[in-house]
Amino acid sequence: MTPHEGTAAEQPPASLWERLDRPAPAPRTALTPQRIAEAAVALADAEGLEAVTMRRLATALGVAPMAAYRYVSGKDELLELMVDSVHAELPLDRTGTDWRATMRALALALRAMNLAHPWTVRAGTLALTPNQLAVPEHAFAALAGHGLDADTTMAVFRTVTDYVRGSVATEVGLQTWQREQGWPDGDATRAALAPRMTWLMSTGRYPAYGRYLTEATRKDDPDWQFETGLDCVLDGIAARLAI
Repeated sequence: MTPHEGTAAEQPPASLWERLDRPAPAPRTALTPQRIAEAAVALADAEGLEAVTMRRLATALGVAPMAAYRYVSGKDELLELMVDSVHAELPLDRTGTDWRATMRALALALRAMNLAHPWTVRAGTLALTPNQLAVPEHAFAALAGHGLDADTTMAVFRTVTDYVRGSVATEVGLQTWQREQGWPDGDATRAALAPRMTWLMSTGRYPAYGRYLTEATRKDDPDWQFETGLDCVLDGIAARLAI
């Protein structure tokens, strides 16, 4: 083997996105990356990420088991296609100079996307795709011109998106637990947990939480809870950075 051949052999393989960006060969079937992504997303939405296998995907697409491998090398690249596909749903076509309005709208859109595709709460952080990278690009553009350095800009972005991710993970987790327990709503959940909560409150150790239990009126209003928390995050950023 010549030195040149050895160097070529050590080159890392092209990524999924580099391969897809090349001119497409003449199609031999109607199968496309978009069709693959749409079928996989539908399967994950209906049955969870664990249900997405190359064999199940082939069945859903009505193709031979190996057909999708023309585009993806396996489940990891399939997951990239899925994440990219759902991020394409985000309304990122406009970026204004009002950083707060832009970040608030982005947070609401990310929450809606995550709730529509709950598997993204876990999988969405594992991929690096064109449409996913458009999210920080959108946010950074809105934050530009406010005197923030690059590191602070990223910190602001991550503070907002981490709030979204944590809030949605809690919301999806509660929904999953309620579904598994057969509790259709908040009233049924509280009724099922009432004996345990009654005993805990009777100990007198949790007076502040007891006040919440008796006075709160928005226990079953996740939209209000999310947006109120989001405004607190944005208020904190604005006050801390004077922007």
